[in-house]
Order: sequence, then C-alpha cells, then structure tokens
Amino acid sequence: MLNIGILGLGEGRSTMSAAINSSKVHLKMICDADKAVCVQRADEFKMYEYTTDYQEMLNDAEIDIIAIYTPDHLHAEHVKQALLAGKHVICTKPFIDDLSKAKELIDLQKQTGKKVFVGQSSRFFEPYKRQRKDFEEGVIGELITIESHYNADHRWFLEKKWALEKSFKWLYGGLSHPVDFIRYYLPNIEEVMGYGMISSNGKTAGLKNEDTMHFIFKATDGRIARVSGSYTGPTQPTKRDSGMSCVLRGTLGASQADYHELRYSVTTKEGEEKIIHWGDSTLKYYFRFEGQSHHAGEYQNYLEYFVDSIEQGFTAYPDIKEGIGTVALLQAMDRSLQTGLPVKVKDILKDYGL
Repeated sequence: MLNIGILGLGEGRSTMSAAINSSKVHLKMICDADKAVCVQRADEFKMYEYTTDYQEMLNDAEIDIIAIYTPDHLHAEHVKQALLAGKHVICTKPFIDDLSKAKELIDLQKQTGKKVFVGQSSRFFEPYKRQRKDFEEGVIGELITIESHYNADHRWFLEKKWALEKSFKWLYGGLSHPVDFIRYYLPNIEEVMGYGMISSNGKTAGLKNEDTMHFIFKATDGRIARVSGSYTGPTQPTKRDSGMSCVLRGTLGASQADYHELRYSVTTKEGEEKIIHWGDSTLKYYFRFEGQSHHAGEYQNYLEYFVDSIEQGFTAYPDIKEGIGTVALLQAMDRSLQTGLPVKVKDILKDYGL
C-alpha cells in the first residue's frame, strides 16, 4: 500500500474521502495554508496528521504520492517541489496556467523518473468509463465526430468575490471538462475556432470574462468536433438535457454519456439501443457529500488507477505531456476568443518552445 499526502483541502476533500475508502492507498498527511481548514478536514474525516507547511509534508520520507489541489497559478511550483522531493504527483486540472514552465517540469519528471498524473476526473465517472469501454471494443465502429457540452446554472457563483476577478475564466474552470473529452478521443487537434460572450447576468454581476462559449475543433486527420458551455443562466431539467454530456458518433453506431444523471445510451452495430441508468448505490459512491458536490468516487477511481500504474509500471493518462497539451489547446481557444480567428495549437506550443 502506498502513502499519500494531500495539498489543498477544498477540492482535496474528495481525495481525502477517496484515500480513506481505498484499500490501495493510505492517507498519511494533509496540508493547507489555512490552519482552520486543516482542523475542519481532520475533524470531518477523523484524520489528525496535518500541517500548514508544505515542506514538512514533502520531508516525510514515508509519503510516496503528493496530490495537489491548490489554485491554478500555484500548480507548477508545487509540482516542481514534489518532484524534487522524490514524490509521484497527482495534480488537478488544469495542470498549469503558464506554459513557460512546462519544459522545466517535463525535464524534471524525466530526471526524477517519478510519475505525474493530471486529475481529469470526468473520465473516471461511471457513464464515461462505459462509453470508453464500448468505444475501445468497436461497438460504434470508427469514430466520425464528437460533441460535448457542460452547461450549469452557476448564478450563485457570481456572488463570490474571486469569481469576478480578471484571472477567473470559465474556459478553464468549467469548459476544460468537455474539452478533455475531445482530447480523449481526438488527441491530435491542430486548430480551433470559437466565439464567446458575457451574458446579461454576467455583465450585471461584473464578470470580466466569457460565461457563454461555442467552439469547433479540427484534428490533423480532418475530423471535427464541437464543445459548448454556458454558466450563468437557467438550464433545462435533466430529463431533457444533462448538465454535461459527451456524444460519440461512429460509422456503425453512436453513444451518449450523461453526467449527474448516471445515464448512458448506445446504438450498437446491430441497430439496437441500450440505455443504462445506475442506481442509488452507485450514485452514493460518486457523490458522498451534500447534494452532488465533491464527486469523490471519480477521485477514488483515478487514485487507484494511478497507484496501479506505479506498482505495475504502466503510464497513467492523462500524463504530464497530455496535461500540457490540453493547456495549450485551452490557450488556443482563449486566443481565438480574443481575436475572433482560428488558432493553430502548434503556434501556441511554438511560443513556448514545446
């Protein structure tokens, strides 16, 4: 069994639950700059080894894995410190927010030989796991195109002061989930074009960046995909429209995975439609806290997958290079929003010598 230390106890709450409920990993220590949060989580999970000093956790020779859930602008430094300390690393998405630091991290990962995994959690949610399995087994034939969206009524979010800062972008905080599905099935995206706007609700609240966006992607082999997101208005009931969906259209069939509803449907090569709804026990595994917040089951799935990769010697995806590639794609999307023009991902990578 491997030992894990968790840095950042907001989102890290899910990984605490994941580790405590897993037979493959032991939660050794937790860390947050806010002592009150450390105490809150320690009391909540009856786990009392905590620190406000990241270096203290890095110095613990018994810890094998550091899991990082700090603000985006701190990821690069925290990953670097963990690698230098000889730890394997899990880092929440987006991996880093500054591609100028990417090459140093790639080189450092090679030098240390430690594994780096990016926590794109939605891949590890039940409907998306089943969709990937069917895809790999050829149930829908050859992939033609992908459509994905993430729409949510987050008007309550606009009351948070930091959500109105210039640094906050729904492109990275929300749309990165469906964008990861595009990367999952079409990893070689070469060009993206998109439009975005700040909705009336967003303008009234003082939002600085787009809350409504639509993008088209083109892969090197000519296949295309699309992603949409809107975050500050009402949504349809889930019986009509899931908050987050991924649709695969193939030469022999099509599939659709829906998030919160734990719903999956597939039209097979034989023309038959199968619909799966997972029950309450599965729902409780994924959503362990109030409402449907802190989707800890996904974190447990990817945490155990990462442990397996360390013990069995295979690469856990998304790895460091895929995580950096996704950030480059998101930055290409951002540039397209600002310029109103198509942007090639290679131009973003070239800017940073990648």
